[in-house]
Amino acid sequence: MKFTLFHLMPYADLDLVGAAAYPTAWVHTPNSFYDPRAGARLYNRYLDELELGERLGFDGIAVNEHHCTAYGMMPSPIVMAAALARRTSTAKIAILGSAIPLRDHPLTLAEEHSMIDNITEGRLISGFVRGIGAEYHAWGTNPVFSHERFHEAHDLIIAAWTRPGPFRWSSKHYHFEYVNPWPRPFQQPHPPIWVPSQGSGETIEWTAHPDRKYTYLQTFSPLKSVRRYLEQYRETAARHGYTASDDKLGWAVPIYVAESDEVARREAKLHFENFRNKFLKMPIEMLLPPGYSSLESMRGIAKAKAQITGDVTLEVAVEMGMFFCGSAATVREQIASAWKDMRVGHLLAMLQFGTLPADLTERNMRLFCSEVMPALRALSAEQERVAA
Repeated sequence: MKFTLFHLMPYADLDLVGAAAYPTAWVHTPNSFYDPRAGARLYNRYLDELELGERLGFDGIAVNEHHCTAYGMMPSPIVMAAALARRTSTAKIAILGSAIPLRDHPLTLAEEHSMIDNITEGRLISGFVRGIGAEYHAWGTNPVFSHERFHEAHDLIIAAWTRPGPFRWSSKHYHFEYVNPWPRPFQQPHPPIWVPSQGSGETIEWTAHPDRKYTYLQTFSPLKSVRRYLEQYRETAARHGYTASDDKLGWAVPIYVAESDEVARREAKLHFENFRNKFLKMPIEMLLPPGYSSLESMRGIAKAKAQITGDVTLEVAVEMGMFFCGSAATVREQIASAWKDMRVGHLLAMLQFGTLPADLTERNMRLFCSEVMPALRALSAEQERVAA
């Protein structure tokens, strides 16, 4: 099992009382709530935390993309990845991911990802996502064409990375007379591709297809849902005639470690509940606008979300396995138990969430890396040795 430090970079200084006048922190909450001085401080703090992640032993550090929201201040994960490229030397830098259907010019992503891959001499992991429904509201993009644009943009980027140029590209949504990006990727034929998802059946089918065999990441979800979606990937692979390795599966989850269970829950409660019930909250029509997913996938996602509608307390989140919180021994056991059941190859640890301040974030990171991660590495290594 490999470990990636995943950061959302929330606007942690949000006036939660004032913002409560709006139904969600996404799209509707006015950007007059954003103080550039506070934002500048937070950006640099968060970059420091990701750089610290490499020094503490994480295999990778990860950023992502969201628009018009206090939930995550990264409308361009490219900027964050570029800032990290020259300040790190060993950790993989994962962009999880670029929302490729939102762009009318996907070639810019092919170029920018290639640049970072060259600067880091092959440490880039490219993540491709459709973007959640709110991104389509923010950018004025029709969600009905989400799947079409995603598939076409993906095919164009892969062709740009692997086919000698210049060549012409013409599809329903994208037309280019000259596809001839400089630079080409450092990694050949291209950087590894990861696909985060809420659990769309179409996404799982597409990701696991033998033509791709991309790494699938299940994002913030109850443990029961995570297990079901990862098993769906394995079943899809088996249907296509191959066995999906653990390395093709990942799981992103918030974690908090302190000296005891009582202290951990007391310190994390406000910040986790702000994350879940203030920053993440949005109406269902914003999360899943009409046309965004097939009826079957909408039903599956809605069923998974039904158990966590409304506000969720820390206690309920821990019980459902959507948040690991406690002493190092407790968190080790929680993750080890889940891993033995699901065998994911990548754990994406979200060690800052919501309004969690810098001092508690750093202590959380240090405790996780010194007292949790080594034991989990040893566990997975032993299982791999036995299996071999």
